[in-house]
Amino acid sequence: MAAEKKILLIGSGFVAGPCLNYLLRRPENKITVACRTISKSQALCNGHPNATPITLDVSNEAQLDAEVAKHDIVINLIPYIYHPIVIKSCIKNKKHCCTTSYVSPVMAEMDEAAKEAGVTCMNEIGIDPGVDHLYALKVINEVHERKGKIISFTSWCGGLPVPEDSNNPLGYKFSWSARGVLLALRNNARYLKDGKIVEIENVNGALMKSAKPVIIYPGYAFVGYPNRDSLSYLERYHIPEAKNCMRGTLRYQGFPEFAQALAEVGFLDDTPKDYLAKDAAPITWNVALAKILGIEATDAASLKQAVTQKCNLSGENKDAILYGFNWLGLFSENPVVQNGNALDCLCATLEQKLQYGPNERDLCVLQHKFEVEEADGSRNNVSSTGFWTGVVGGDSAMATTVGLPCGIAVQLILDGVITRRGVIAPMEKDVYEPIRKTLADEGIFMVEEKW
Repeated sequence: MAAEKKILLIGSGFVAGPCLNYLLRRPENKITVACRTISKSQALCNGHPNATPITLDVSNEAQLDAEVAKHDIVINLIPYIYHPIVIKSCIKNKKHCCTTSYVSPVMAEMDEAAKEAGVTCMNEIGIDPGVDHLYALKVINEVHERKGKIISFTSWCGGLPVPEDSNNPLGYKFSWSARGVLLALRNNARYLKDGKIVEIENVNGALMKSAKPVIIYPGYAFVGYPNRDSLSYLERYHIPEAKNCMRGTLRYQGFPEFAQALAEVGFLDDTPKDYLAKDAAPITWNVALAKILGIEATDAASLKQAVTQKCNLSGENKDAILYGFNWLGLFSENPVVQNGNALDCLCATLEQKLQYGPNERDLCVLQHKFEVEEADGSRNNVSSTGFWTGVVGGDSAMATTVGLPCGIAVQLILDGVITRRGVIAPMEKDVYEPIRKTLADEGIFMVEEKW
């Protein structure tokens, strides 16, 4: 009989379910599910004899240390701002840990301490980051092993509603924080094109203006735009020879234009506004929009004219944008959820109107494209494509493709298959290959094509 393994899972978000359920397959795994609210922990455990719900406040150092000390490994599925706190506690108590988020500079600074403690602090093991690494590195390392070169690397990833459920002006629904999605629209971007660095300084909506059609499957109207700093992947993926390197985000047609209009009106601004404060007098959306636009009139016709002028709208794009503003209720006398600033007030409305319904599904799509130069000088193309959809009444595609890789990584650490220590991501073959193979056995894989 296998020795008992004690696992502490912190967080109860949508990705926790697939992670927990995978680990509960093994009878030797005893899992403590910790949340700030006991009802959430209890709901996730669902009465399973090997899952124990508790309350935990990770900001309470003594309480966190006490719980971490009782377990063999900690799964950290709470917001990324708390990750350094949890990793620090794990290193102090000489316990392994795992999270799905990027390695931040603060976390990277703990690498030597983690090695000295003899622990694995695994990160970046969801879908993006995560599955993207597993299949990018598979192709890249195979090319390098046969003395070839990666001339071009492009990667696209997106989490979206399936087309029949993309029934709103953004063609998007929220499975996570609306604020995070909107803040990402303010990012700058850098990538490599034809050997030259391209920098998008995101003023006047330059990022959304850079969006272009992306054909993965012809039946899907995808568009994509660059995702932050792609240049770091020249080093992370060991492809200094590449002349093109870009990682991008996928959305549906129409998203960039609508997001651009929201930005131009001022909805990405998180500067506090007195009239939107929680303790201010109640305000309706038409009045708030007039104030944001800097006009006196609050009737729909005047607001539409002001938005048209502010965003320089015309033709079909004008009709689509004004329809979208109207659909969200921004010209109406609907009450604003007063969260202090334009961005957070809009977030509240988006989260009300752009939620997945009970019979709706999401999809996750991930594609890498490579141009390869072989050792003999010949060139060919390689693509690696993954496409996953959620299950009505079950787990979403996003929950599965984030939670399951995390659960698998945890099990492989516990089983002694992954032995690399420190603050790591799945960048080395002894780490990524066992995860990739196990994940494929669970039905999460990418299809490779060469031509």
